[in-house]
Amino acid sequence: MKQRILEISQEATEWRRTLHRHPQTAYEELFASDFIAQKLDAWNIPYERKWAGTGIVATLTGEKNESGRTIGIRADIDALDIKESPNKPWISETEGKMHGCGHDGHTSMLLATAQYLSETRNFDGTVYLIFQPAEEGGNDIDHRVGAERMIDEGLFKKYKMDAVFALHNWPWLPKGQIAMCPGPIMASSDRFTLTIQGVGGHAAMPHKTKDPIVAAANAVLSVQNFVSRELDPLGTAVISITNLNAGTGAFNVIPDKAILEGSIRTLYPEIRDRIEKRLEEIFNGISHIYNVEVNFKYNRIVDPTINNAEQVALCASVAEEILGSSNVDSNVAPAMASEDFGAMLREVPGCYLWLGQNTGEDDKPCNNSLHTPHYDFNDDVIPIGTEFWIKLVERSLKL
Repeated sequence: MKQRILEISQEATEWRRTLHRHPQTAYEELFASDFIAQKLDAWNIPYERKWAGTGIVATLTGEKNESGRTIGIRADIDALDIKESPNKPWISETEGKMHGCGHDGHTSMLLATAQYLSETRNFDGTVYLIFQPAEEGGNDIDHRVGAERMIDEGLFKKYKMDAVFALHNWPWLPKGQIAMCPGPIMASSDRFTLTIQGVGGHAAMPHKTKDPIVAAANAVLSVQNFVSRELDPLGTAVISITNLNAGTGAFNVIPDKAILEGSIRTLYPEIRDRIEKRLEEIFNGISHIYNVEVNFKYNRIVDPTINNAEQVALCASVAEEILGSSNVDSNVAPAMASEDFGAMLREVPGCYLWLGQNTGEDDKPCNNSLHTPHYDFNDDVIPIGTEFWIKLVERSLKL
């Protein structure tokens, strides 16, 4: 097994670098989609295209298919709107776009898994390989993230799954380690916009105005007071005001409007619900106090990624078989970043895990943070991720 995985992984490294050179963002990932389809055709693996536009779902059946068991494995295929640093030979050939989160690596590992399993079929049941677009967010035409759109189009109705899995490379974890936890592992991601409509006027005559800046300043402080004084610190929530726009540019004019935008992150659905409700109450209160009109819009973008304890135990056992127990953390602290795989875990139990790729060397692109111009996926972890997926399939769908 290991020798064949290493052989395939050498090819997969070239696939990964080819994908890296041709990044495309939400619902435009035609290069990746065509590339995946060509590989699946070569291995005679059936698949269906046009899920969420550019997504693909491939179907692999085992040597036997008598158990009725099914699992899904998801890889994301989209890139980011980032201008890449020229710190590697295979940099992006598309100006202003790059694979700055390692989705090229995730795709290549899942393709390597597909090739191996198509040769061996050492399992009883069905594996669905989900190549998903738009994990990083939708576009101007469709604001939905890719996981939500695939679900809306009937992914889990057409392809029944007992469990679903995904992994993400993690530059903050040493190469050769895997981490996961039961319950929340990644936060939800929401945004809000508050428009405060007042009455502008001369700065020397504030009594003739309804000052939106004063109201906006109070809104900022009230939101932070809510987080620090009304929410349980162990509940974990972050509300950040990221934009506050008001004023004409003149120093002696009170404007008639102020606009605030913010980001909300939390690990728990019940806290998410409370935040949305309480922000509306706070901003309505500000409307009354300062005699201004408010328009509050709250957009839920990504659900928290909440792992199933049983599937975490399974993944930890498989990872320990490959890497040894000292290299597997099955109760890692969650991150407040977000991941749209949470939508899939809302529908089907499963596990999302992190695959370490940090080498400890300052000059290596793979040790840079995700979503930065200097980042790169570490090709040396392709055999680890591939072996993990293969053994997870063979364990979940044991002959």
